[in-house]
Amino acid sequence: MTPLSTSAFALPDRLSDKADPDLIAADERHFADIAESLEQVIAELSDRLDAVLRAPGGVGREAMERDMEVHRLSARLRALRRFGLDLCLGHMVAGDGSEPLYVGRLGLTDTSGRRLLVDWRSPAAEPFFGATHANPMGLTSRRRYRWTRGRISDYWDEVFAPEGFAGRAAALDDQSAFLASLGSNRSSRMRDVLGTIQADQDAIIRAGSRGALVVDGGPGTGKTVVALHRSAYLLHSDPRLGHRRGGVLFVGPHDPYLAYVADVLPSLGEEGVRTCTLRDLVPEGAGAPDETDAEVARLKSSADMVRAVEKAVRFYEDPPAEGMTVSTPWCDLWLSPEEWVEAFEAPGPSTPHNEARDLVWDELVTILWDRFESEGNGEDDEDAVSREQFRRALSHDKELVGALHRAWPLLEPGDVVGDLWSVPAYLRMCAPWLDRDEVRLLQRAEPQAWTASDLPVLDAARQRLGDPKASARRRLHDAAVAVARERMAGVIDDIVAADADGEGAVTMLRGRDLQESLVDDSALPEGGADPLAGPFAHVVVDEAQELTDAEWQMLLVRCPSRSFTIVGDRAQARQGFTESWEERLARIGLDRVEVARLGVNYRTPEEVMAEAEPVIRAVLPDANVPTSIRSSGIPVVRGPVGGLDAVVESWLAENADGVACVIGAPDFPESARVRSLTPSLSKGLEFDLVVLVDPASYGEGIAGAVDRYVAMTRATQRLVILT
Repeated sequence: MTPLSTSAFALPDRLSDKADPDLIAADERHFADIAESLEQVIAELSDRLDAVLRAPGGVGREAMERDMEVHRLSARLRALRRFGLDLCLGHMVAGDGSEPLYVGRLGLTDTSGRRLLVDWRSPAAEPFFGATHANPMGLTSRRRYRWTRGRISDYWDEVFAPEGFAGRAAALDDQSAFLASLGSNRSSRMRDVLGTIQADQDAIIRAGSRGALVVDGGPGTGKTVVALHRSAYLLHSDPRLGHRRGGVLFVGPHDPYLAYVADVLPSLGEEGVRTCTLRDLVPEGAGAPDETDAEVARLKSSADMVRAVEKAVRFYEDPPAEGMTVSTPWCDLWLSPEEWVEAFEAPGPSTPHNEARDLVWDELVTILWDRFESEGNGEDDEDAVSREQFRRALSHDKELVGALHRAWPLLEPGDVVGDLWSVPAYLRMCAPWLDRDEVRLLQRAEPQAWTASDLPVLDAARQRLGDPKASARRRLHDAAVAVARERMAGVIDDIVAADADGEGAVTMLRGRDLQESLVDDSALPEGGADPLAGPFAHVVVDEAQELTDAEWQMLLVRCPSRSFTIVGDRAQARQGFTESWEERLARIGLDRVEVARLGVNYRTPEEVMAEAEPVIRAVLPDANVPTSIRSSGIPVVRGPVGGLDAVVESWLAENADGVACVIGAPDFPESARVRSLTPSLSKGLEFDLVVLVDPASYGEGIAGAVDRYVAMTRATQRLVILT
């Protein structure tokens, strides 16, 4: 065994009693074993990664599997190098007399197969998070570590049975260390809380993935923590959600939120979760401002408006009403109106419009070829026409090709949606439930001046239309494949010709399957796939109470399995949320819904919640206001708006660490430790100091009250209100 050069424990003087060898000697020995094993595993993984990288790239599936192995090995190496010994979260002691079981961010075994760490997501680790005094899950005690710069700066023991008290008096902090950590200074990134996941949160993290699970809870209840940890847990534990089956998509409310939580999933040993905002799902989302007209936003927020896209596209799928004569070098053929209809019905209902045109063309070729053969133009003659020759001849018939392009044109999403907002008759046809005043209200001088309310309709149009360049790319790809096959056939002919008797294994090269496998598809031209297009096996949505019915359609189309984790708080919905979660989700298309509620506020101290609760109850008397479990001892301070600079400067001078946020003063200068945000952009974040500037200006009614409530409850220590 390679001993540690220094102790894994770096306890401050005030915790000197916890440094008693009787309390930590067993841990020290175990950490020495972990250190030795880590060194070996990192060396082995590095060698394996180097070998894979040096190996030939291969083609097709072989290349894909090689890339996946490179990704897997690289991700594990990054995790092991990132943490070292602090992979270990703690240990638990069962009542059956077995050795303590150490729980880690990743699993780890030594060369003999001895289990040094169990992965936190494994069933064996569940009691570490789920055990309570009411349900100890077979444990007599549990120890959790607090790591600081790679060494243990504190730890605390929880005892669930009388025998667990033996020799632990100095370390029996129970929940005091956990409560103290809740008030510790924040930074620009969400801090690591895996080691302090509570039993109510863990039960939700480990719940099954079938159907939709709603995690409902007020500010500070750990909804975001649960959402992130559940993403990592499901991807690791549920084989139905693996990367090859679509993986997991995590949708946050805004970019500052995604930046804040960016480190969490990698710290949990998972790098395969896609993260985005709703705006990221549509190319036009990046530059789209919010809709300023509330009534326009309301009209565009319905699922019916999204469904109107189907009729808008169908308008452009109109077979010619008259037949036509198609000329070929061999004969003239009649194409009737009924046969046009037959060809237009060839694509399946789920085929995107732009991609379906090739299928319509294929059907037209088939119809005309059948007629061509039926009229005595078979392939028995010496000068028989092949089907490929026939197809090429038709493709040069300008009248036929022009008729198809007019009847089934390639379309751009922006053009279709823009026409809805600029051609009243078109909008009335596609959305007949709108009255004349509503149609008039939705018209605008610049039809493609997109706002956030347009994004669900644009997304629906993009999904329904597909890529207008897909056909050209497919033809380019097919041509490249044909060239590659021809070149490979020439090579094969040369090799076979060199085989003296023609009987050797080299004659296998004549086999069609083998010839196909020798064409390197990975080297052929392809269009870049949209990584957010889906389908995904599971979707996690945070701050879901804000989503409109139209926005929900953007997510439903990306998750055919209807497997969702939906995280939110009805009391934080700016437009109000009078329904139950079950009612809202049934309306948008989710029928298998379970609701789990979190009611303990771990973040916001009692002093702040005492000020925030009346603000939300004034407009929502039944709001789910959580109960704070700690007090900061710091009263909420009120003062004049003119004192903003002094408040922030004083706090910075008094606090060497931590992050402050000014909400409601958009021109306030930001720095590494001071953010300036709107109430909406502060949602999901937390700060040591929060300063509300003129909160009355946030607005009236439910939206204004929600903005004030959200802004106030971002504070973990101190709240200042300037009026």
